[in-house]
Amino acid sequence: MFRIIFLILLFHISLIGLSQSLSSEELLLNAIDYHDPNNNWPSFNEEFTVTMETPNSSDRKSNVKINLPAERFRLTVNKEQNIQEYILDGNDCLLRLNGSEEISETERKTFNLNCDRANMLKDYYTYLYGLPMKLKDPGTIIDPKVMHKTFKNKAYLVLKVTYAESVGGDTWYFYFNPLTYGMEVYQFFHDESKNDGEYILLSGEETINEIKMPKKRAWYYNQDNTHLGTDILSKD
Repeated sequence: MFRIIFLILLFHISLIGLSQSLSSEELLLNAIDYHDPNNNWPSFNEEFTVTMETPNSSDRKSNVKINLPAERFRLTVNKEQNIQEYILDGNDCLLRLNGSEEISETERKTFNLNCDRANMLKDYYTYLYGLPMKLKDPGTIIDPKVMHKTFKNKAYLVLKVTYAESVGGDTWYFYFNPLTYGMEVYQFFHDESKNDGEYILLSGEETINEIKMPKKRAWYYNQDNTHLGTDILSKD
């Protein structure tokens, strides 16, 4: 028994030793190979549901349809008996409220229904559910040095990511399991010196089109660890 335990420990130590010599590019490729082993993300054309559980608020259920090859996006949000629809087809934008395209200016302001928001939501869902593959996108600047950090008492290999000015101004950190290269945490700062922004804990997995996506995303403020809400992914 002792010999078996020793061999397991030796194996884990060897893996960690190998991970310490990884470049940032190698770490990212390993992470992508874990999450999207068959390179299905570029041809992604799937539908899924995200239920947002928020403290002191009712749940928000969002049905998301992403068709990357056809440049189509559809989001249907159901909260408090109101259904909002954002539909993008190339440069065309269609909005609906409770099934109707006739939306008053008051309703547009109340529900923040506009095409700029539709495009923002498309980018939001495509980015988050396309990670870590989206880190290969143009304008993404990955620090060449792989960082070793402990977060919530667990050791990680970490990529520091910034973006070209035309893409975004936040600083992101992506935390990967040193043994599997699965993504388990990410964190962003608007101004890191102020410890603002949020961190997101990922748990469980949902496989969609052979891509391993986090089942749950729990969002917290960096400054005080306040829990903001949890997204739960499902296929239905």
